Amino acid sequence: MLNKVILMGRLTRDPELKYTASNIPVCSFSIAVDRRFVRSGEQRQADFINIVAWRQTAEFVCKYFTKGQMINVCGSLQTRNWDDNNGVRHFATEVIADEVNFCGDKPQGGGNAGGGSSPSNYGDPGPQFNNDGFAPVDTDDDLPF
Repeated sequence: MLNKVILMGRLTRDPELKYTASNIPVCSFSIAVDRRFVRSGEQRQADFINIVAWRQTAEFVCKYFTKGQMINVCGSLQTRNWDDNNGVRHFATEVIADEVNFCGDKPQGGGNAGGGSSPSNYGDPGPQFNNDGFAPVDTDDDLPF
């Protein structure tokens, strides 16, 4: 069986970080994902998808992402239900995030909402891209395929 979700969209609100009774970080947020088609004469529609991240992923999202930022989420779809105090059954469908990545433009001004250091200050700065958006590839090695 397979349950894999890959989404890219913009955060609709700032992520909320909470902790469970056993002190495990959990973060909830939602993203707006544009639909692939546009009906003639209408504006593009978007779906608003609820996301839940746990542990280090939750802390990462809350530290480095804010409302309006583009985000890439990989995870699985999960449904749950519960009865409220009046006996009414409620249903929720959400994506449980396994991986979260930056995408889109870098924020202007060099700062971030978390007040900490930019993630680019940690470890390897990654590939340096040319003006055309492509990184040079070392072609001295044999390709594995």
